Amino acid sequence: MKLAVIGCTGLVGTVILKVISECKLPISELILVASSKSIGKEIKFESNSLEIESIEMALSKNPEIAIFCAGGEISKKWAPIFSKNGITVIDNSSAWRMDHQVPLVVPEINGSSIKKSNKIIANPNCSTIQMVLALKEIHKRFIIDRIVVSTYQSVTGTGAAAVKQMMDERNEIESDKVYPHPIDKNCFPHGGDFLPNGYTTEEIKLVDETRKIFNSPEIKVTATVVRIPVIGGHSMAVNVNTKTPFKIEEIYDAFEATPGVIIKNDNLNFDYPMPLTAHERNEVFVGRIREDNTIENGLNMWIVADNLRKGAALNTVQIAEILIKDYLSS
Repeated sequence: MKLAVIGCTGLVGTVILKVISECKLPISELILVASSKSIGKEIKFESNSLEIESIEMALSKNPEIAIFCAGGEISKKWAPIFSKNGITVIDNSSAWRMDHQVPLVVPEINGSSIKKSNKIIANPNCSTIQMVLALKEIHKRFIIDRIVVSTYQSVTGTGAAAVKQMMDERNEIESDKVYPHPIDKNCFPHGGDFLPNGYTTEEIKLVDETRKIFNSPEIKVTATVVRIPVIGGHSMAVNVNTKTPFKIEEIYDAFEATPGVIIKNDNLNFDYPMPLTAHERNEVFVGRIREDNTIENGLNMWIVADNLRKGAALNTVQIAEILIKDYLSS
């Protein structure tokens, strides 16, 4: 099976290559694509040195799967061209997520929604992935009515230039700015672009994508996104209330029944999820689990995951594994 990675030199693309190797995808040819300034350069993959090619060359090689992680504009232009040539596209941008004909997939939740006819499959926003995976069994067992979430997001979610800004500020080096404010030793309640209603695009992604993935348009969701000066992963303070009463022991059972979710809730030993300990891990970590006694059937929790791993690369590769198993294996 031939597989192309479009945007292989970015933060997400780099981790995708690592996860492809770790998961041992059965690839006969790996086609690497990046911007024009990178064409001809070589990237080490396992024991091989692979040359970066143009997107036109990748298209001509007709891979079975093309993973896009080069931003929305590239995806809008090229994903339809690849799909019309019979290539299945897994897209990491926001370009196709809310298209009614495109499945928005977290494999543990709705992997069965992938059909052979789907030639574009969308990978959700990184924060959405970790939240819905943690809430999967709670929603299934007790029916979530409302979610209030505040996210504390790593600079890696913005990209390599944001990481550079933070590190340059930390080392007192003057350089170009990605953010409107300093990020080192600072945080600001702003992710994405501001909308006329006062929310940001990153906040609305959490609302719309959660409803689509759970196939529950009636869920009430409100979100606040905060950017913080860390690189290990995204953290979230999540408050939910359910339609059905629960006991706190049943909530623990729900988390334990969810593949990919790990409980870290040993408060006496200060063992709770943190970006520092989630960094380069594939799991979603949940802690500070407690009832919210100010609202009927209320629950508080703290969720942390490496946004480049389960929030992007791992989820993408898991989608590819479904395609290979169900539709591409001989």
